[in-house]
Parts: sequence; structure tokens; C-alpha cells
Amino acid sequence: MSNTPPSKPKRLRGDRLRARLVRALKQAGGAPRPATTRSPAAGTLVASYNVHKCVGTDNRFDPGRIAAVIGEIGADIIALQEAEARYGKRAALLDLARLERDCGLLAVPVAGAANGHGWRGNVLLVRGGTVQDVHQIRLPGVEPRGALVVDLELEQGPLRIVAAHLGLLRRSRELQADAILSAVQGRSERPTLVVGDLNEWRVGDRSALRRFAPAFGPLAAVLPSFPSRLPVFALDRILARPHSLIAGIEVHDSALARTASDHLPVKALIDVAAALAELGGGARMAA
Repeated sequence: MSNTPPSKPKRLRGDRLRARLVRALKQAGGAPRPATTRSPAAGTLVASYNVHKCVGTDNRFDPGRIAAVIGEIGADIIALQEAEARYGKRAALLDLARLERDCGLLAVPVAGAANGHGWRGNVLLVRGGTVQDVHQIRLPGVEPRGALVVDLELEQGPLRIVAAHLGLLRRSRELQADAILSAVQGRSERPTLVVGDLNEWRVGDRSALRRFAPAFGPLAAVLPSFPSRLPVFALDRILARPHSLIAGIEVHDSALARTASDHLPVKALIDVAAALAELGGGARMAA
């Protein structure tokens, strides 16, 4: 384990972040909302990071390196995948006290995590806001997969996060997408993000992402995040309902991130106020 302390989180906000996100979207063929329509105070940075059980591309187990990448990202909300040992007691791999001290991030509590700190490898870390509800889903399929549905109340308003890690088999991913959609549709309306390693690189007729398109489409820009040293496949996603919730999205690509895990993190600047306006205010009332 590395003794190198993680770098302080960078709170990327305002014109500088918007310019970077807009540039990344243009390069990927996406279409962000004009930066002039939102204020810097409206932005919340959300990220997804498959930490590969803290084993880097150099085959070293180094949780401190993962913590340093999380510090680089500076997210307000970050969903982690493979943050626990996969089998057996699912032992915790990250130092949550260190992440709270150095990054100000707290793990959303889950049931049945006596030895770990997440749900089937999924951990959701949040800076600020109030956790109103946590729902754990056992996703169908051959592998032990799961998702967290977390309702938050942020300063900007209500937000629902679905943190998930979908399976390696296409049929399993389709069933898992259906299970997530069923869980979301059965709850009150509010701005919602599906965040995680969705393990799907296709976008056509054979893609499991088709299941999300009616509720969360049009899908965000395709941003390759895997493998981290030479990203080719867009496995890691942040999907939004309504679509105006995402103001910009990009891959977090740093020298450390390319070594710490086999996935690069993805991050999105979201605008809860804009999403609430599109939903007509009913989401806040339902919350």
C-alpha cells in the first residue's frame, strides 16, 4: 500500500469547468446546453469510477492511489464500483475515514455491510446534502450484481442516484436494465441519474442501453473510458432524466488515473435547478 497522501480535491467550478466540459462534448459529438444559460452556483459534480478492487494496470494493490484519484476528481457525488472484495465476506478495500478527512466525502450507509462498506461492490460517496432514502437492488443475471437507488436532498433540490455495475453478458445487462427501470418507475418523480460501469460499448440494436433510451435518452456523449491506458470502449456512463440535468460530461484522464485502475473515471456537471424547471416543479413536491 502506498503511503503517499492523496492530493487535495480540486473543486472545479464556473467558467473553467464549463469550458472544459463543452470542449469534451464537442469532440465526442455531444450537444451541451449553452453555458450562458446556467450560473456557476447551480453546478454539482457527479462522477463514476470502477476502481478494479484497487489493483492498478501495474498489477499493484494500492488503495491510497485510488484515494488520490478521487481527490483529483473533486466530485460532490461519486459512485464507485468494485470497491470491495467480490466473493466471501466482501471485505472493504478503501479507507473511508481517509476519504472523509481528505475529500469531505461520506459513504451512503447500506444494510448488510458488516465486513464491507457497499452493496455488491457499489459504494456511493456524497459531500453535503441529506440522504432521504436508500434502496438496494439485487440485479438478475449469472454474476452477483447489484444497484443502489439513493434519494438525496441537495442545496439545489432533490436528486435520485442509481449507482450500478452491470454484468458481462448482454442478456444479463438487458434484464438488469429492466430491473433498474422498474425500481425507478415505481418511485416518485425527481431528477435522476443512472451512474456506473454499465459494461456496454454498443449503442445500436444489440445494445442493452436501448432499454434506458425511452426514459433517459437521448443518451449522453460516448466517451471511451476503458482500458485506462488506451481508452477505446465507453463502458462507464452517466445517464440523466430529464436530459437537461447534465450540463456537460467528460472523462477524467490523468497520469495517475491511467495507472490506478483499468477504468478511467467519468464525470458530469449537473444542473438540478434546470431539471426541476423541465419537470415543472412537480418533482420537488413529490419528494
